[in-house]
Amino acid sequence: MGVRGLQGFVGSTCPHICTVVNFKELAERHRNKHPGGTPTIVVDAMCCLRYWYTPESWICGGQWREYFSALRDFVKTFTAVGIKLVFFFDGTVEQGKRDEWVRRRLKNSREISRVFHYIKSHKEQPGRNMFFIPSGLAIFTRFALKTLGQETLCSLQEADYEVASYGLQNNCLGVLGEDTDYLIYDTCPYFSIGDLCLESLSTVMLCREKLCESLNISLADLPLLACLLGNDIIPEGMFESFRYKCLSSYTSVKENFDKKGNIILAVADHISKVLRLHQGEKKLEEMLPLGPNKALFYKGVASYLLPGQISPWFFQKPKGLITLDKQVVSMNSDPESEQEVPMCTDPESKQGVPMCTDPESKQGVPMCTDPESKQGVPMCIDPESKQGVPICIDPETKQGVPMCIDPESKQGVHSKSKQEVPMCTHTEIKQKLRLGADPEFELEAPMCTDPAVKQQDLMNMEPEVKQVTMVSDPEILKVARAQHVQAESYLVYNIMSSGEIECSNTLEDALDQALPSQAFVYRPVRQRVYSLLLGDGRDGTSTCPTVKEWFVYSGNPLRHPDLVRPLQMNIPGGTPNLKSLWLNQEPGIQGRRLDALLGCFDLSSSREELQAVENPFKALCCLLIYLFVQVDTLCLEDLHAFIAQALCLQGKSAVQLADLQLDYIDPRAVQLGSLLVRGLTTLVLVNSACGFPWRMSDFMPWNVFDGKLFHQKYLQAEKGYTVEALVEQNRSRLTKFHTLKSVVCKACVKENRRIISRQLWRSHQPGRWGRQGSGSHRTSSGYSRAGQGQHWRDQGPGNRQYEPDHWRRHSSSSGWSN
Repeated sequence: MGVRGLQGFVGSTCPHICTVVNFKELAERHRNKHPGGTPTIVVDAMCCLRYWYTPESWICGGQWREYFSALRDFVKTFTAVGIKLVFFFDGTVEQGKRDEWVRRRLKNSREISRVFHYIKSHKEQPGRNMFFIPSGLAIFTRFALKTLGQETLCSLQEADYEVASYGLQNNCLGVLGEDTDYLIYDTCPYFSIGDLCLESLSTVMLCREKLCESLNISLADLPLLACLLGNDIIPEGMFESFRYKCLSSYTSVKENFDKKGNIILAVADHISKVLRLHQGEKKLEEMLPLGPNKALFYKGVASYLLPGQISPWFFQKPKGLITLDKQVVSMNSDPESEQEVPMCTDPESKQGVPMCTDPESKQGVPMCTDPESKQGVPMCIDPESKQGVPICIDPETKQGVPMCIDPESKQGVHSKSKQEVPMCTHTEIKQKLRLGADPEFELEAPMCTDPAVKQQDLMNMEPEVKQVTMVSDPEILKVARAQHVQAESYLVYNIMSSGEIECSNTLEDALDQALPSQAFVYRPVRQRVYSLLLGDGRDGTSTCPTVKEWFVYSGNPLRHPDLVRPLQMNIPGGTPNLKSLWLNQEPGIQGRRLDALLGCFDLSSSREELQAVENPFKALCCLLIYLFVQVDTLCLEDLHAFIAQALCLQGKSAVQLADLQLDYIDPRAVQLGSLLVRGLTTLVLVNSACGFPWRMSDFMPWNVFDGKLFHQKYLQAEKGYTVEALVEQNRSRLTKFHTLKSVVCKACVKENRRIISRQLWRSHQPGRWGRQGSGSHRTSSGYSRAGQGQHWRDQGPGNRQYEPDHWRRHSSSSGWSN
């Protein structure tokens, strides 16, 4: 993440920019300087996941109760010294960073292959050098922090931009993370999570002013330097020849520095001695070999400009004013109104930044100058695509017309051009809203969708520019947006706004032909969610929408998203509309919400049995029924292990779970653990989409799943342990075990799926376990990548559209169903 080579450069070449600081002392200094104020640290949560996950075991699906305990200790430590924490999570992948996202996912897939090779060779967990975070960690961390009473937010654009903006505008002590982009943003001080000692509350502060001093450049030059070195927007190879040209002419090469360090010094030297001579006189493309990458380069530089900030490297119209939505925005800095640049030696000093606010995104609008016309061009931030959309001038009307970005060509096209997916426009409604949310996660935090913007400011804004979305109802979009920002839902707003979602890597064995990827197992559920949120086009009034899925699975090169259409739902009484599910508070609506949830899993026929199950096992049974109906290669021993671990978990502490010792690691059990956890994240999506019929806590993994405990029960079941032994000779658990097992097995029988023992399977089909044919994945989605009966492993990736048709399960060649 961040700027290529900068982290290593700071550590080896410029260690003096790193200063050890103590948060307790900084907080005291802040309180003395700002009486009545609360010292606040804004946390880039995505950077901190590896630091927070301290349990020794990570391979089995996650030690969630241990992890929750570690998070609680982290929060308590800061709270004890009076420091408030505000956590930000990535809420989207911007189109400009999709290539980088793909590159990292493919790299992760190669690493996961090595992990499974190691497990098969050594039958143990690899060392921490091969550590891979458990599936769903980011999603469940949001809910864990909310449960702990923390202000937790999900971004509408790149999270690091919102983190930097929040820190600057809210007089924060600093940003806590691990991303060199925070050395580039002109914001509050940047602290390293990797160097944090929780016991003493000391860490390293990286000073951007000292970095500039070492490189002989100014703070305003840092975005230019970052783009010339390469970052998440500008590919590293784009200016490789330019960097080597700078190195060849650099006269102060340090022999004791590495090559990358000298390249950074050389590029900075070129900026200070060559480019700066023509700053304000020549356009960047006249001084740099931008070629066809000019627009991308300008976008890269602009991405570091926080609300109210401008870049001296954008060729600006002298003393000019431009108008955006009746707001006058100066393109120049008034020397008399300029405030001192904050120095990181004093973390409390902050810069007052005037805010040019785009009312749709609630963010300041960076002003990017068009190098051709030499005019300031406002960048309209599209909250759906999270991209800056230039407003072009219609030559006939002389009015600004937002450019619509074609998702395929990535080019600006006229907004009237045809789209593959029918799009509608909406106008956001700006007011407080708290409807349809899970009351368990309600906080005292203000409900403003962006904490950086005061509520009264929102009410005084000009009417918004209409934006393109997948859903036309502004009231419903407002609810979805608010729940997204407050980290109360998962993927719902992404589906409704941009029609594009993604899912990162899962610990799956690419060589295991018996277990399907979670991307395929849960796709039918997602398709029904799409039908609920977007419609399925069967009413004849609209075209069936298409959702772009970027899901990682074996054989998918991720060159294009999978285009997936909704699947019609079968709900008694018909599919309810979203206003009814989300906004209706009449008696009986909770029952309709539950009908919708079970309809997404196509388990309406098991409603009565599931309703009789006690919490928190109700949601787990729902998920197990769906899994065992979908995947024929799951056997009775697997079911026993899943149920036994959930029951035994209720009586175990985090310390007891940490002390569990496993005889060995089984690769199939590793994949099963990840498959179940991905099912729990799918439950979060469905529960959010249906208006929260169930409590979120019922499928938080620290309440129903522990990876190491499941692995222990799996190995015991494989060895033929009795049910009494699996539930640790506890009579109460034994009774509950048989109840839960009966619910799952009876529901599966209704779907023509009989769960049998693996021992019985082996006696009937010797030598074929683990190499199933077409029946190993019962695709109930009604769509198949290449037709009925084809094995899921042969379903090739691509961007073809998948049409739903009738409910169709593949007949099993395994003999497991009858």
